[in-house]
Amino acid sequence: MANLRPIKFRILELCNEDGGKWNYEIVTQIQKEYDLKGDFQRDSINFDIIELASGGLLQDIEVKVDEKGFYKKGFLLHKYNITKFGQIRAADACLLNI
Repeated sequence: MANLRPIKFRILELCNEDGGKWNYEIVTQIQKEYDLKGDFQRDSINFDIIELASGGLLQDIEVKVDEKGFYKKGFLLHKYNITKFGQIRAADACLLNI
């Protein structure tokens, strides 16, 4: 795990792919890549996503209720895409080529 980039950087990369990602897809991918287990880690990753969105690096492009329990049954699922500002900041950190 010491060779992995910071989680928020990886979230930006994931949201730059294929027209965005749902929060549960991001959380699942990060948990697998960083070997993070449990509800606390799941919710911490989701909080990182929310922080990136509140900072203007990600934008919420779609919302739906989690009826199948992908993340938490009955909660809202959010689909995020990286913003132009997020792409610029990621490029400044040598994460993306824009």
